[in-house]
Amino acid sequence: MTAKTPEQTKTIMTDLVLPSETNPLNNLFGGELLARMDRCASIAARRHSRRIVVTASVNHVAFNRSVPLGSVVTVEAKVSRAFKTSMEVFLDVWIEDRESGQRTKANEAIYTFVAVDETGRPVEVPEITPETDLEKERFAAALRRKQLSLVLAGKMKPNEATELKALFE
Repeated sequence: MTAKTPEQTKTIMTDLVLPSETNPLNNLFGGELLARMDRCASIAARRHSRRIVVTASVNHVAFNRSVPLGSVVTVEAKVSRAFKTSMEVFLDVWIEDRESGQRTKANEAIYTFVAVDETGRPVEVPEITPETDLEKERFAAALRRKQLSLVLAGKMKPNEATELKALFE
């Protein structure tokens, strides 16, 4: 398998916030945004693995800014790290000012996907090679996040989490 770069997995989805997608405050429902992010992230994961992918977890979501009715919303996704069969996908959500066109980061999220075959069994995925400083930062942090998740799930002993231990030494 040939390694890929995060840029090769980049997926951008842009859409409007419509009245049927908003809460009583006329802001985009959080669940609607989660669904948009899931679709965008799944395309990035599929571009990386060239396989069927399934959402394994939503590791982190930060709803930092509400997304008002009528906003242009852009979701950008890139695979930040690939493990044996899983891929971490980092998402940035931007809203565009209607008058100036200026983009502001509204939210971010981290999803994990697993590549599977036609029977639903996990399959190996290619490695990812980060290029930019941000990609390298997200790549390194992905291993710490994975180890923390495994420790919390009881699937890894804390003393085996080398990346986490290094933070405290």
